[in-house]
Amino acid sequence: MEYWKTISHQIRHGYQVMLGVGLSFVLGASGAYAYQEAPVTDGGTLTGKVTLRGGKPVPRGFNLVTFPDPVYCGRISNGTGWRLLHEFTLGEQNGLKDVVVMLTGIERGKPFAFKEPRIEAIDCNFKPFVTVVRDHHKVEVVNMDPVMHDIQAYETSELGPRVLFNRPLPMNPHHPRTAGLSAEYHKHIPGDPMVQEISMTKARQVFVMQCGFHAYMESWGLAVDNPYYAMTDPSGRFEIAAIPPGKYKLIVWHPQARSVIEQEVTIPAKGVVTTAFEIQPREGARAGMDTVENPRFSLGILGNREIKPTLELQQP
Repeated sequence: MEYWKTISHQIRHGYQVMLGVGLSFVLGASGAYAYQEAPVTDGGTLTGKVTLRGGKPVPRGFNLVTFPDPVYCGRISNGTGWRLLHEFTLGEQNGLKDVVVMLTGIERGKPFAFKEPRIEAIDCNFKPFVTVVRDHHKVEVVNMDPVMHDIQAYETSELGPRVLFNRPLPMNPHHPRTAGLSAEYHKHIPGDPMVQEISMTKARQVFVMQCGFHAYMESWGLAVDNPYYAMTDPSGRFEIAAIPPGKYKLIVWHPQARSVIEQEVTIPAKGVVTTAFEIQPREGARAGMDTVENPRFSLGILGNREIKPTLELQQP
């Protein structure tokens, strides 16, 4: 079944928030049981690599003059006033980083020591871009920038998006008052953390957070309900250990994939199963704005102010 069945468009603060949907057909029954910790005898291991099919897709472009704080946020830009959102991080041989790989249907096993995610707003980015979350657990968001951000968090499925929370994220007042107008200011001072508990509804397992001021700031997460998951490293590799022997459904997920990969996998006692998967990026719906000159929204709007990529000159 296609992951991107539809695209839900939520309009907030004049910006278009594009939310992917799906996964309920995979994870909708995740709340049917409570995971229990128990000794694992003769556990097995799952290893593998995830690659991206074809070349790296063209990143979405955002014209900085149409958003607040263009000078400060433009410290990362392409040199012509555009911020590029790179949604795929590739290693050698097209290995894809930040793919969530998880086993479902495991009710008992190794300790579930979940570390609640910390997401930083830094250089007008949310980092990490992909993480995992857990229902009824907290997410911490910290502003490292000398500009204000607006946190809009949603859960999604084919039922459409649902707002989880929407809160301002003020900057630390110890930043100089003029720092947000400077392309040369590169210091980061953490503001007061915003800590919010996530309460997800049945059939919605995808978490997405955006900034209501800077639409190019995104962070995605997948809700997990057991400890048998992993995220691919910079080479696209992963490993899940101490798996109770048995047959399970394996899920391979990236927020910008055309579809979720589902596969049954049998883990033998004390055995090692090696797998390989190929992610295909979704087309059409993932496209943002083309980085083309528009005389109505050109750099001249800023007058004497300049958008200079003093921190990173982005490449397509």
